[in-house]
Order: sequence, then structure tokens, then C-alpha cells
Amino acid sequence: MINGPSVLGSLADEGFTSLRRAAAPRAQRYEIGRSLRERSPRSDMAHWREPDRRPDPVAQVVASHEGRVERLIPVRIGRMIASPYAFLRGTAGLMADDFAYLPCTGITPVICGDAHLGNFGFYASPERELVFDLNDFDEAHPGPWEWDLRRLVVSVYVAGRHNGFRESACADAVQHCVEEYREQILHLAEQPLLRRSFDQLDVESMRSAASRASFRDEIERAARRARRRTSDRALPRFTERHDGTMRLVEEPPLITRLPHDERDHLAAALDGYLSTLKPHWARILGGYRIVDIAHKVVGVGSVGLRAYVALCEGSSPDDVLFLQLKQARRSVVAKHQHGMLAWHRHQGQRVVEYQQALQTVSDPLLGWTTVGDLQYYVRQFRDMKGAILIEDINAGALADYAGICGYLLAKSHARTSGASMIAGYVGGSGKLDESLARFARAYADQVEKDHAALVAAVRRGELPAETPEVRP
Repeated sequence: MINGPSVLGSLADEGFTSLRRAAAPRAQRYEIGRSLRERSPRSDMAHWREPDRRPDPVAQVVASHEGRVERLIPVRIGRMIASPYAFLRGTAGLMADDFAYLPCTGITPVICGDAHLGNFGFYASPERELVFDLNDFDEAHPGPWEWDLRRLVVSVYVAGRHNGFRESACADAVQHCVEEYREQILHLAEQPLLRRSFDQLDVESMRSAASRASFRDEIERAARRARRRTSDRALPRFTERHDGTMRLVEEPPLITRLPHDERDHLAAALDGYLSTLKPHWARILGGYRIVDIAHKVVGVGSVGLRAYVALCEGSSPDDVLFLQLKQARRSVVAKHQHGMLAWHRHQGQRVVEYQQALQTVSDPLLGWTTVGDLQYYVRQFRDMKGAILIEDINAGALADYAGICGYLLAKSHARTSGASMIAGYVGGSGKLDESLARFARAYADQVEKDHAALVAAVRRGELPAETPEVRP
């Protein structure tokens, strides 16, 4: 369970709620973090042992299906059984439940809540420059900073094993990840609050940070792919002409057309979404009209939640914009922070506001809306989004990539609150790096064991999975 006060460095810190009240001095906050090592030693970060009464992982996966579109559950299970890494991507809630049993400092900035390697990527800044940062915030919420770092290093270790790397190479990649996190949080804790909020990573900076030529080449390939992912280039892929008008293609079960009444409800909700944008962007979007809306399956963990793509047309048929509406539910972190009562009245608004808190630059069209009893956030669908393909990199490149992700995670945590206390806790030595490398290996074993249990349940016919072959 959580050791120490659960609101240190959180949004509940009164020093960050008024311009008439000074925050605690940086040196004092650093010493608070350093003192936390006494009751939550960095060496304790190394340990993982499956609790005696740990819930069955298959039952937890099944429980997470509540409220999802039932016909899509086999798609979700099929994606999760593909590999332990895919399973990890779909089980942020299971991991949060496990982490709640572990010691932690009690320092609670805004965290991603789902900080695995696949949730970092390229996207376009409002100035149409390509940047690289955290890019998934469905689970974002104030919470223990260690949970983000633990999930990230486990994903590094599991990805390394997935690629067939030696255990020593997986451990080296984890240690580099934690080292970069630690050094960046120490650096940013010394920077003025406003200056640290402008820190960002573009393609050239990312290439400069890479020590391996093979990874620099992969960055270039990924950046080229991302630059091609724009609305106008998506037209041939996602649309077709029907009775003289443009409409979204249908590819069941991944892209499906909607009944007219459902489409009308979504269109009305997008009008409501405009009121959540800054006035300038609301006026710009007012020049577009909705041409078609379809349901489109996305991700691994999100499969089965409602997600829609809206095709919008501006002043000409080639002036198009794709918007994505994605269902937002309560973060998996939330119940461990404040029980069963939600802090946030609108979960879509939560996602948007915490995304803007954690990212240096964000999609200017981020907003939120409601359709019936369901809450959504809205963003651009084709906005030069792209990712580093884990399967395409070697062990050295994995270490480089893990380091960049650790660096970016520290930057995101430092943008909210608690940086000086985290810096005081992590310190300048490699103790935390070594501890989390041991933890990542132990928990990677757990991920593989849980994945095997899910595969076995599918093979026994207990769960449906849309896949031609079930592999261990």
C-alpha cells in the first residue's frame, strides 16, 4: 500500500493554487523528497512478489469488459493474446491494481497512468512541426510518479524479450531509461517553473539523443511515415464515393457504419464540442460540415469502447478534416487515489486537461463532449501521428529509445508538480536504476505468466478471440 502522504506534490498542494501564497522553497521540497528514502528506501523498488490473494488475471480482463461493445470483445482478446507485450498494452488496470500493493513515496503529480513504450510517438504541433512525446492520456490522473516509471520499465523489459534480446540487454535498456528519467528530473527541478514547461523534443533533437546509427535511421523512417499521416492523404484510404457523395469506407468489424439516429446524436454532440475549444479554433471548425461518421476500432486496451471517426469537409472536396471521438471512462488510477467517488464530472475533460498538462504542445482541436450517458474526448484523427516500431529495432536501439522515453516521462512529470521532491528522492546515484531493473525483470515474468493464463483460457473455449491461431 502507499507509504506516506498521498498528496505530496499533487494538485492539492496549496502552494500551487494562489498567486498570493508562496510555494515551499525548492531546497525544502528537495529535502522532503530525500527524507522519504527513510520510510520508502530506493532498494525496496526492486521487489515484486505475487500477492497471496491477487485476483485472477483472466477474471480481471473479463471485468474490464463491462460497458464495452460486446461484439468487439473477441477482437480485443485476439489482440491481447498476440504476445506478452500486447497483453501488457491492454492491462493498465491490472498493473495499477498490482502497484497499489507496493511501497511508494506519496509524491503524486499528474501521471500518464499508461506509460508504456507504445504510448510515446510523433504528432504535429499547432505550428505543423513534428514533435515526439507521450501521446495517450486515457488513464491520466494525479497519482504516484513511480507507477508511470514502473510501467514504462516493465514495457521495456517485455519488449526486449519479445525481440529475443538477452536478459542483460533488457536490463541495460531499463537502467538507461531510469538513468535518463533521473538525470532529467534533477535538471528540470533546478529550472524556473515556466522554462521547464517549454521543453520539447523535435525530430532533430531526438536524432541527436540517439547514440546508435541504426536507431537514428529508424527515427527517420518513423518520422517519414508520420508526416504522411494527414487528413488529405487519408482520403483514398478511408473514403469512397457513393451516389455522388463522399462517405467513410466500411471494413467490419473494425470500421462500421451507423444507424441514422446514432449518427445524428454524434453530429449534435460535435456541435457541443465546439464550445470546449478556444474561440479561434471553434470559428475555424465552424467552416467545416460533417459528411459522414463511422465507428472505428483503435488500439488494444481501448478495443470495445466507443470510438468514432467523423469526416468533415471545408470549402472544397479536398479540404478535409478527420475528427476522432473516443469514449472516456474513469482512470484506472482513480480508485487507488480517492476511492469510488469520482473527482471529475466529465472524464473527457479530464483527459484533455491532463493531456495539456503533460504534453509540451498539444493538438489545438482537443475538446470534449457527451452523447447520452457516455462522455468523450475529441481530437484530430490524422495529425501526423506515428510511432517507433519496437519489432524493427535491435538491442542497442531499444536502450536508446528507452532512454528517450524516460527523459520525456520526467519532462511530463516536472510540468505539473513535485519535481523537486522526486529529484530529492531519486538522487544522483544509480541505486534507483539498479532497483527498477530488478523489478522490471521480476514483473516481466508476471506479465508472461498472466498472458499465458489468458491464452490458456482462450484455448479452453472460456473466452472468444478473433484470431486464426492462438500462440503461447
